[in-house]
Amino acid sequence: MRMTTFLCLVTLGIALAACSSPDPDPSPEAIAAVAPSAERRPHEMEAHGDVRSDDYYWMRDREDPAVVAYLEAENEYTEAMTAHTLGLRETLFEEMKGRVRPDDSSVPYRLRDYWYYDRFEEGDEYPIYCRRRGDMEAPEEVMLDSNELAEGEEYFSIRSAQVSSGQDILGFAIDTVGRRKYDLRFKDLASGELLPETIREVTGNYAWAEDGKTLLYARQDPDTLRSYQIWRHTLGADPAQDALVYEEADPEFSVFVWKSRSRRLLILGSFQTLSTEMRVVDAEAPATPPRVVLPREADHEYSIDHYDGQLWIRTNWQAPNFRLMRAPESATDRDGWIEVIPHRDDVLLEQVELFAGHLVVSERSDGLVRLRIRPWRGGEEHYLDFGEPAYLARLEGNAEPDTTRLRYVYSSLTTPKSTYDYDMVSRERELLKRDEVLGDFDPANYGTERLWVTARDGVRVPVSLVYRLPFESDAPRPLLLYGYGSYGASIDAAFRADRLSLIDRGFVYAIAHVRGGEELGRSWYEQGKLLHKTNTFTDFIDCADHLVAEGYADPDRVFAMGGSAGGLLMGAVVNLRPELWRGVIAAVPFVDVVTTMLDESIPLTTSEYDEWGDPREEEYYRYMLAYSPYDNVEAKEYPPLLVTTGLHDSQVQYWEPAKWVAKLRATKTDTHPLLLRTDMEAGHSGQAGRLERFEEAAFWYAFLLDQAGLS
Repeated sequence: MRMTTFLCLVTLGIALAACSSPDPDPSPEAIAAVAPSAERRPHEMEAHGDVRSDDYYWMRDREDPAVVAYLEAENEYTEAMTAHTLGLRETLFEEMKGRVRPDDSSVPYRLRDYWYYDRFEEGDEYPIYCRRRGDMEAPEEVMLDSNELAEGEEYFSIRSAQVSSGQDILGFAIDTVGRRKYDLRFKDLASGELLPETIREVTGNYAWAEDGKTLLYARQDPDTLRSYQIWRHTLGADPAQDALVYEEADPEFSVFVWKSRSRRLLILGSFQTLSTEMRVVDAEAPATPPRVVLPREADHEYSIDHYDGQLWIRTNWQAPNFRLMRAPESATDRDGWIEVIPHRDDVLLEQVELFAGHLVVSERSDGLVRLRIRPWRGGEEHYLDFGEPAYLARLEGNAEPDTTRLRYVYSSLTTPKSTYDYDMVSRERELLKRDEVLGDFDPANYGTERLWVTARDGVRVPVSLVYRLPFESDAPRPLLLYGYGSYGASIDAAFRADRLSLIDRGFVYAIAHVRGGEELGRSWYEQGKLLHKTNTFTDFIDCADHLVAEGYADPDRVFAMGGSAGGLLMGAVVNLRPELWRGVIAAVPFVDVVTTMLDESIPLTTSEYDEWGDPREEEYYRYMLAYSPYDNVEAKEYPPLLVTTGLHDSQVQYWEPAKWVAKLRATKTDTHPLLLRTDMEAGHSGQAGRLERFEEAAFWYAFLLDQAGLS
């Protein structure tokens, strides 16, 4: 975008100025002006004979006032450059809020003697946790109003609200910084009083024992934030006297704790990208030492549950797409394992839920989730039919195994979140709730499709898309293509009400299910990681080209968006095909791959060598260096870019996008907008409030609509 005047960054702030240059971005000199002067010299890193100079390494100190001033200056510059969209942003924000029911509540689920749910009152940003004893006609008990706890906090996140086995104590974890360091608190539900003890700066992951007063919880390394210890706490005791139950010494593994389906075992799981190890503790005697179920082995991933006196084991032992085994609860090796569900080359076994009379399997075939119901005794197994070309279906709220009713959630690109109970015997389905979308929303006004795109190497890649009807292919529309493609995370075609603000203004929204996810099974993941990572990038580009060729997208208005590892995807595709995109949003993007993976002090580095590769090995170093977005910025034209980050991000450190933007400013040859927006109060996931999240979405969509000429 060319402008006759533009805004320049100056030291510690923004000044409006008339400048002779047509470039709307601040100059490299303006960037340097806010750098700490002692650190302006290049930082040199050496690996495998290469010496790389990093001119922006100084940005890594979040405590340095000059670094904070730099980020604030960028924020002011971004606000000034987008001031003309302020009215549109406000319209979008009010529109998004206006679709949300102000006094909403979740569908209650039964746990022991109570029905539990959470609800919002008008104006609430955070949930009120409630329950009713016996049935939903009983008086409501408000266990916790998290809005009261959030008062005065600039950032607030609550998680893991769990009642003790006696149902008289509520545990919950609070983060007021955004860096995934939680304080674990407790409330006496009988008296309504908060207990005085607080377990500070832990992960928020914990599980109650069956004695009603003991819990096991996970603690992170204070520097890397790797979850590496499990501790035991007894209510009423000083947390400083808590006992260490297990410490994970291997820096590539992280450890978590949860309770089995039977409530008999506390499970301590150690996880690495390609290997796992499970330990168990008797939930009725939580002081007993943990017992290893099966020692860790390279390339063996397994997880366990316990029910009906047996261990149930999901394993990839001789089964890349996983299979289900059962074994005696005392099992410590594979000798006693008995196969329940065999491996299938074309079906990924994702999850199992154990009931008294049925086994429920969540599996993935041809990129779609299927729910499979299998009786233990008599009767034929069957699948639930969802009837749409692309959707999300997941098990949720099945806290009690002694029932014939299965709770699941369904959603699609045109169907809001819908909660169902399904009777596994009668096969009758009951819709309990469909999220209400206020206003004039009608699913019949939207069309959804699922396409298959042939990538350049012949592999077929699924794409899900949605648009406003009627759709005419001879009048192509602006397209927003979303992608992720890492960690084996499958991106399903789920509904989001805020997305309507984009679609109703003419956009086609599409998801490219690129390699690196697990939509098409384990091999789909393997083909998009390590030395095959570039498949993720070329798949995404090929999907965009196909949608243009087939008339779904105006070739001059193709937009892309991704976050975190999806932000890496964005950085790669703008380097590879910058002319393809009319604009790109990179949210909390992982763009400085080599530098980060060479630094073991950064959270997540050591646990992800099997995802990206270990750059201390030359083959991986060369490969990563060839695609790392930061290392491949060139003197050429780039599309308009909106880059976002959070100062307290513990997963992708803020300095990665900040450095990337600074290097782009100093190197690119175009005059297109380049915007960096840093949330100075939040972390990787942005703001946690249910309505304040719309502020960021409104900012994203205003950027897209402005660049598409639809503002």
